[in-house]
Amino acid sequence: MKPAFLQTDRTESGKTWRFRTFMNWYPMYFGTGGKILFWSSDWQEVHLRLRRNIWTYNYVGTIFGGSLFSAADPFYMLMLYQVLGREFVVWDKAATIRFRKPGRSTLYSRYVLSSDLIDGIRADVAAKGQTERVLPLEWLDADGVVHAQIERTLYVADKTYYETKSRIANRRGSIGKHD
Repeated sequence: MKPAFLQTDRTESGKTWRFRTFMNWYPMYFGTGGKILFWSSDWQEVHLRLRRNIWTYNYVGTIFGGSLFSAADPFYMLMLYQVLGREFVVWDKAATIRFRKPGRSTLYSRYVLSSDLIDGIRADVAAKGQTERVLPLEWLDADGVVHAQIERTLYVADKTYYETKSRIANRRGSIGKHD
């Protein structure tokens, strides 16, 4: 049974259900020990679960920090990529984790992209061509106790702006190598 903090009014679509199912069996994600429980039809909300088991526990019997970190890896990037559309480039740029309490039980994480956040990103990219956002998330137990806090820095750019910037950087790089 899902904890109360994972309750939502959003629904899953056939498309997001298929994507979630594919991601759960994708070897790179499957190997983290994480499981995607829900992916909303508007791509703006995702719920994860991470159990302590033979694949995820460490030497002292708690959930391995690498499992906490890797099971939380791709979601904000994938969500923004789907929400913003193909005219945007979205990259994970950095991430940090702060361990608050050892995980001895099943942990959960909930990702939500607000409309204000999405509108702010679109406005910044329209004005400057690119932007960065630091987005937080937490791993909590069923009682809502925080076990780890993660901040993910995402880079978002207009695709044309990004490609132009990349071509210029590549030309500068190749000139410097041959001089």
